Amino acid sequence: MAQTTISVRMDENLKRDFDKICDDLGMTMTTAIIMLAKKMTREQRLPFEVSIDPFFSEGNMAYLRRGIAALDAGQGVHKTMAELERMEREGHYD
Repeated sequence: MAQTTISVRMDENLKRDFDKICDDLGMTMTTAIIMLAKKMTREQRLPFEVSIDPFFSEGNMAYLRRGIAALDAGQGVHKTMAELERMEREGHYD
């Protein structure tokens, strides 16, 4: 079977960490990428779940922006752990 070369750009730290994990597993990065390509081709899907981190939801980001603005204005708000846990259970952050 004819071989071809691909080139992938990634963050230097990611490459280092990926190479270390592959080495710990006894394979090269090339082997890991070929395994990914074969699995995706066979299954016609990504072999893992891809989702958006709920931390970055618009509601949470708006809450964080309000908090930052309050802190910048010297209006810090103090909450007990019990209050924070209740707010989390109830799903609101007012």
